[in-house]
Amino acid sequence: MAKQHNNTHSWMTTMLKKRWALMLLAFFSLSTVTIVFIRANTNSDPCINITNSPTHNNNNYKPHESVIRSSVGPSPLDFMKSKLVLMVSHELSLSGGPLLLMELAFLLRGVGSDVVWITNQKPSEPDAVVYSLESKMLDRGVQVLPAKGEKVIDTALKADLVILNTAVAGKWLDAVLPKDKLPLVLPKVLWWIHEMRGHYFKVEYVKHLPFVAGAMIDSHTTAEYWKNRTKERLGIKMPDTYVVHLGNSKELMEVAEDSVAKRVLREHVRESLGVRNDDLLFAIINSVSRGKGQDLFLRSFHESLQRIQEKKLQLPSLHAVVVGSDFNKQTKFETELRQFVVDKKIQDRVHFVNKTLAVAPYLASIDVLVQNSQARGECFGRITIEAMAFRLPVLGTAAGGTMEIVVNGTTGLLHPVGKEGVTTLANNIVKLASHVEKRFTMGRKGYERVKEMFLEHHMAHRIALVLKDVLRKASHD
Repeated sequence: MAKQHNNTHSWMTTMLKKRWALMLLAFFSLSTVTIVFIRANTNSDPCINITNSPTHNNNNYKPHESVIRSSVGPSPLDFMKSKLVLMVSHELSLSGGPLLLMELAFLLRGVGSDVVWITNQKPSEPDAVVYSLESKMLDRGVQVLPAKGEKVIDTALKADLVILNTAVAGKWLDAVLPKDKLPLVLPKVLWWIHEMRGHYFKVEYVKHLPFVAGAMIDSHTTAEYWKNRTKERLGIKMPDTYVVHLGNSKELMEVAEDSVAKRVLREHVRESLGVRNDDLLFAIINSVSRGKGQDLFLRSFHESLQRIQEKKLQLPSLHAVVVGSDFNKQTKFETELRQFVVDKKIQDRVHFVNKTLAVAPYLASIDVLVQNSQARGECFGRITIEAMAFRLPVLGTAAGGTMEIVVNGTTGLLHPVGKEGVTTLANNIVKLASHVEKRFTMGRKGYERVKEMFLEHHMAHRIALVLKDVLRKASHD
């Protein structure tokens, strides 16, 4: 009987692993949004919080009792049924902007909207990522059209709503639409902006901003930056602006709240990385680029190892995981990262992982997320709330949208951007490595914050308010 039980247990474990492996191949983390209005034409505080959750700079965070508890009932987006929505993306890639627009497309398709997608800039050669993402959209009923041509112009004129994605997508307006048709399209444009870098403030990109129905931006910090920068540098005024915080989908939360799934994923990923179950994994999950701060993270990680050795701390083995490499096209920056690892002789402690849509396996397998975006930080940083859903503490830069998500000292620890933050981050790595209870408490508080503020059913009413407002203004024009 014991032998039969063992065989049955082994079979069940194998089937569970197969189930989650297959699920992860198709896993696509859908996110939705929270909305906070910023009225460009008011003289009061530009950030008017219409949610019933804590404001973005509240470090004395306590869960509210008045949050929406259930998504039972009709969708607040039902009014979008049969509406024609044209979505314009500057590119189609695994980066945040295009994926967010796709997720909104799927939400609208879910309530019966007719959604048409165009990509303004495509690779000249066949591209596997573009093919895969377009296939995913077609499977969900999203029409995919070429960026130019009479059919696109006709669609733009007939559309109830046009969504431009990122500042760069503004080039499409002049490149495709005849001048006499622009005044017919601009009043129904919702411009979704994610950029935080100064080089996006070019007249050729954003000259039509004052004339669109509204701008949608991912964080208060970014919205203020755009408001000030467009006025000072370009002399133009932002339209009515909506601050949009992301939220975790039901699909991601199901994985994050399934203890069996997480255990299987943890075992599988750790086995593939060659690390033990009790090792401590600190991961940075972003496309590898200087702006995301992988170089400074590795410097901090190396410094933390030195500090542990100097203080003779008895800790589990620490490992750094860099998720977001491009194994097919290794950049000069990534070559520098790998050379640093070799020079410091920490090859056995640092693991590079190819970029992927399926972040759940890595969130299930690590102990701490590092969000190390530099300069002005992340516009929002969706991976941060995804990590918090998995009860992970976050070590983040004190910049951008991260400060609107992470409560310093409660759900994670913040450090300065730039070289000044290297030692602080190293200290924070050692601190969380040394205090198991602190890691678990921060992870639990982060999970509570996600349940409070960053879930799909919290956000549906807010996105509905934005679209209703834009449609109302478009109908009046």
